[in-house]
Amino acid sequence: MLKELINDTDMERMLERLAFQIIEKYPAGDLCVVGIHRRGVVLAERIHSIIKRHKKIDLPLGSLDITLYRDDLSEVGNFPDVYGSNIPFDVNNRPILLVDDVIYTGRTIRAAIDAIIDYGRPAKILFMALIDRGHRELPIQPDFVGQKIPTGKKDDIQVHVFETDGDDGVYIRS
Repeated sequence: MLKELINDTDMERMLERLAFQIIEKYPAGDLCVVGIHRRGVVLAERIHSIIKRHKKIDLPLGSLDITLYRDDLSEVGNFPDVYGSNIPFDVNNRPILLVDDVIYTGRTIRAAIDAIIDYGRPAKILFMALIDRGHRELPIQPDFVGQKIPTGKKDDIQVHVFETDGDDGVYIRS
């Protein structure tokens, strides 16, 4: 059974707060926003939209598929879902903000860093996660985090976004 931890209103406020933290760090708008498939793409689009609405800056926006960069690809199955990446801008010498829904072990963001570097050499790579649940296996921390939620290793944190799931919220299955 899923237990709601964050409702749609709180999630919206969290994204607004994160967008303003990003604006404070990069007020000139030279940042490129890249969402990690699947839900990270939706969150990146929302962050992009909030920044555009408040700062009148249209940041470059892209999406990144890390499927083939995963270190557990052999465990995913014979035919993993591949979404494709869309990076319609030059990443060289630009700060890149990678966006994902949950950070857990750090392996997803490590794969994302490898994937984005295949597009060029960014000036800097930053990372935003909506939820930080702890239990790192790699020395990776988000630069921007919506909320830290301590979990057990067997817990399952699920971020729902309306575009994919029909509702917004953060849930836990223990």
